[in-house]
Amino acid sequence: MRTILVDDEPDGIRTLQKMLEMLCPEVEIAGTCTNVLAAKQKMEELHPDVIFLDIRMPGKSGLEMLAELPTKNFEVIFVTAYNEYMLQALHFSAADYLMKPVDEDRLVEAVERVQKRLHEGKHMCNKEIVAHNILQAGFPSEMRLCLPTLKGFTIVKLEEIIYCEAERSYTTFHVTNQKPLTVSKPLFDYEKILTDTSFLRIHKSFLINLCHVKEYLRGEGGTVVMSNGMEIEVSRRRKELFMLKIKERFRY
Repeated sequence: MRTILVDDEPDGIRTLQKMLEMLCPEVEIAGTCTNVLAAKQKMEELHPDVIFLDIRMPGKSGLEMLAELPTKNFEVIFVTAYNEYMLQALHFSAADYLMKPVDEDRLVEAVERVQKRLHEGKHMCNKEIVAHNILQAGFPSEMRLCLPTLKGFTIVKLEEIIYCEAERSYTTFHVTNQKPLTVSKPLFDYEKILTDTSFLRIHKSFLINLCHVKEYLRGEGGTVVMSNGMEIEVSRRRKELFMLKIKERFRY
């Protein structure tokens, strides 16, 4: 894979370059840049497969540079020192990202994922979705989730997701006004991604959007009725947390 490293900190570039040379021999470092203008010129000249891009740089940011490019036929791995909200925004967008200081194992994982996507002809990082989510960082309900599919990916607003259902190692998203979407990731992964949002795991097979709870029926664990009419059992051991979250959200 031909790559360009873009970071306004020369020490950061040198460190990443050494790590890639040592851990990822399949990566050819074609160029390095410390600002957006130089990066755009290098990309036009070298046609990289992937760029390692710092988000926050003097002048224009890495995201602003991506927005200005007429086409994006390369993968992006963001390298950032952003806070937890920004990381959640990147995670929602299905973008590969590395936290500074870069961890060796995470670097290898990111390169392997990108290499797989390039081989399959899929480009997962959607610059518009990344930009939107970062602008909404700290307001998870306003963010959008990028769901990988066999044909590419689908973008959904969090508020449109009614509930997520586990089907072995797959997850099916039940969304308002469209057919269910099945994704080849386990429910546990999305439970982690959607932490600190309106989503809550109430059963081993169901992660629900509390904003779509229409009714609660008492029982051993009880049953929730969702906005689409679906009745979902609340497991006995998750009932207390469910009731607590409902009280916090709806103040009753």
